[in-house]
Amino acid sequence: MASFKLGRMVMRSLFKKPATLMYPVIQREWQERTRGHIENEIDECIFCGICQKKCPANALTVDKISKSWTIARMQCIQCSCCIEVCPKKCLKNMNIYTSPSTEKVVDRYVGSPQESKPVPKAAPEEENEAVGEKVL
Repeated sequence: MASFKLGRMVMRSLFKKPATLMYPVIQREWQERTRGHIENEIDECIFCGICQKKCPANALTVDKISKSWTIARMQCIQCSCCIEVCPKKCLKNMNIYTSPSTEKVVDRYVGSPQESKPVPKAAPEEENEAVGEKVL
């Protein structure tokens, strides 16, 4: 009796398309709203630290002094909380997942140093000879 069920299942499977993808040959197409790999557009980041405070897994580290943003990829749960609270919207979800690894992966983004605007020098003090006052 069991052999008839097995035979019937084999015959049905012969004439249908495969249920799985041939992965290395055919890449999977991710849906638009897939939560995956988090990327930071570091040039737009202001290093406010709101994403670090909101991360439930404590996977983010923001250092305002050295202008660095670090994410522990294997600790991140890809919940998108950091992306929702970012005031500059510099964090993005990519449609690919973090590649599997046997070691902890930590990505560090370092921002370019901001060009400091030159401070205008105060005009030299001039003395008004007629009145004897200093004019600024």
